[in-house]
Amino acid sequence: MTPRTSALLASIAAAVLTCIAAATPSRAADIQLTPVVADVLWPPQPVRGSDSQVHLVYELRLSNPTPFAIAVDTIEVLDETGRVVLAMDKDAIGKRLSIGGRRGAEATSLSPGQFGVLFMHAALPPNQPAPRSLSHRVLAALVQPDQPARPVAMTIGETRVAEHDLPVLGPPLVGEGYVAADGCCDSIRHVRALLPIDGRFALAQRFAIDWEQLDADRRVVRGDVKKVESYIIFGTDVIAVADGTVVAMRNDLPEQVPGALPPGLPIDQADGNFVVLDIGRGAFALFAHMQPGSVTVQPGATVKRGDVLGKVGNTGNSQAPHLHFHVMDGPSPLLANGIPYVIDRFRLTAVGAGGTADFDKAEATGSPMTLKAIADKPQLERLLPMDLSVVDFSR
Repeated sequence: MTPRTSALLASIAAAVLTCIAAATPSRAADIQLTPVVADVLWPPQPVRGSDSQVHLVYELRLSNPTPFAIAVDTIEVLDETGRVVLAMDKDAIGKRLSIGGRRGAEATSLSPGQFGVLFMHAALPPNQPAPRSLSHRVLAALVQPDQPARPVAMTIGETRVAEHDLPVLGPPLVGEGYVAADGCCDSIRHVRALLPIDGRFALAQRFAIDWEQLDADRRVVRGDVKKVESYIIFGTDVIAVADGTVVAMRNDLPEQVPGALPPGLPIDQADGNFVVLDIGRGAFALFAHMQPGSVTVQPGATVKRGDVLGKVGNTGNSQAPHLHFHVMDGPSPLLANGIPYVIDRFRLTAVGAGGTADFDKAEATGSPMTLKAIADKPQLERLLPMDLSVVDFSR
């Protein structure tokens, strides 16, 4: 850095420090320099879950254009009326702010020139209408060597909230005891699968579910955990969730040995044997990890809801037989934006009570899942099954 550049940056930083106002949005006639730049990668779209709450899931990119470190202390998400719909303290930020968008690189501060992606989830009460827009009130501190931290406040990262109608789908499987593993909205394997592809970010798996199945003893696997045949769901028919047209498929990849993700897998094999179905209105459904030779359809084929597409397997980037299902706004399983959807009807029978760790143990060892039974087993309509919901599907 040249002395001239350094002086310019210092002058900008000084201007920022003197121009920050207290947590009020900037007006066109009253612009301000801010020490943090923020933008929402994709406008959030609300979806009602099987817990009856309305969920907003999105990503907020925070960038530090100053020559000093920025420590982020709190963030409040405001709707268009100024109501706080989500408040995050430093601890919550530290679990969700990923430097460079990389899962596992969480922090609460940004170095000079650094950016991070904050993975956001706001759950609204059933009787609260979804916001029309959001903004973010950020309280932070500018950290300079050998000087006290300087608090700053700004309201940034404004975004509209998408109001498109959600796809209303049938189930991707038929039967009892299906577990919505790694589902919406705080399990990290799908919702934080932000990928740099072809020069831009993509997050196709934002609302993905890995469907597995329990037997009467609450087990997802019985017998040798290294054999695909030991998993309850293995070989189950995968069915179309809507009328549509097949736009892509694969049918030639071998089963993986359960227990670990395969090392060094090429990105074009990540979904294993799969089908992508164009279900209309700009939405596409992915069914992934099916058995080799089981896929029954070819590109260009039209299918009806309930038609068999293949059988559940363990191909591609998979460590246990399951059906990976998600909906996206383009035909590429990876280079697309994941969109929410609802299933027109299903029966909720239980919810996992031990969290992801308990499910992972059940999958790896054959131990029974820890469940909280739902006494009346309600039939729910037009909702998204939440993470670790146990549901029954009928045609």
